[in-house]
Amino acid sequence: MKTRWILLAALLLPCAPACAYIGPGAGLSVLGSLWAVLVGIALAVFAILSWPIRALWRKLRNRRPANAKAENREQV
Repeated sequence: MKTRWILLAALLLPCAPACAYIGPGAGLSVLGSLWAVLVGIALAVFAILSWPIRALWRKLRNRRPANAKAENREQV
């Protein structure tokens, strides 16, 4: 087990740090992707949480007064 750590240290010690330039386009791409994922999650959560309210609203809007139901039965 100890020889593995010595071998790993021997392989990693001579490595120089990588000096690479990452332009602003890459950062904007990451932010755009992150924004899309966050908005998608927020919309999904909103849709799930608002479903009972929308169902109740539809039920209340489609309700007719009791006398209107009786009149419809007499006409049929």
